[in-house]
Amino acid sequence: MRRNTSQRPEVLIEQAMVAIRRRQSRKALARQAEREHALPVSIAVTEVLDIVEHNGDSGRPTTVTDLGRFLGIDQPRASKLAGQAITAGLLRRAADQHDGRRSPLQLTAAGRAYLDQVHRYRRTQFASAMSGWTDQERQTFAQLLTRFVAALDQPGTGQSAT
Repeated sequence: MRRNTSQRPEVLIEQAMVAIRRRQSRKALARQAEREHALPVSIAVTEVLDIVEHNGDSGRPTTVTDLGRFLGIDQPRASKLAGQAITAGLLRRAADQHDGRRSPLQLTAAGRAYLDQVHRYRRTQFASAMSGWTDQERQTFAQLLTRFVAALDQPGTGQSAT
């Protein structure tokens, strides 16, 4: 990561966020997990499962159209990814009780078990990155990062520039 001599927090945070974005766009953590664990599905399918899990935990159903919107891909590609997850036994289509035309996606037991494995791996990597930190530093970082991400999602934070 390029270092700016300025110690202004906004500059340092911007540099860190750019480095994180680059790492995420390379999908470095996911590719490392694929190499180390020979994951049964692609990184893209794992992203689909993450979305379905997050929305389900928030009480919101996820359709193929929702996947496309969250992933920034077209509906045919979203449908293909959902199909791969269904074929792998990680997702299933459910009936929408209010709209028969909609088919929300739900995690299967195998999908939940797979995501549990993914979560354990990610958390191990994050813990490793924080090795040497005190418990208080870890707690403070978690609280501030969570608060920061939530604030970025609030109206008026200008998400259009990336």
